[in-house]
Amino acid sequence: MKASELRAKDAAGLEKEVGDLLKAHFGLRMQKATQQLTNHSQLGKTRRDIARAKTIQVEHKRAGEAAAPQAAARKTGAKT
Repeated sequence: MKASELRAKDAAGLEKEVGDLLKAHFGLRMQKATQQLTNHSQLGKTRRDIARAKTIQVEHKRAGEAAAPQAAARKTGAKT
């Protein structure tokens, strides 16, 4: 999944996406353990997708934390 598609999702959507990717990665690891996995590159792709989704989650979280002090300052009239 592309980063731009992930950035368009909200926090709940990202959480669901990470969960789905983790389940998919677990399934691929089980297939590898039982020697049923034919496309080994899928392991790396899902691992990178998980990292990408978690990175976007952190970006959203930091953006929300950065916006909170600015919003509070606007309400009180203080300068940041």
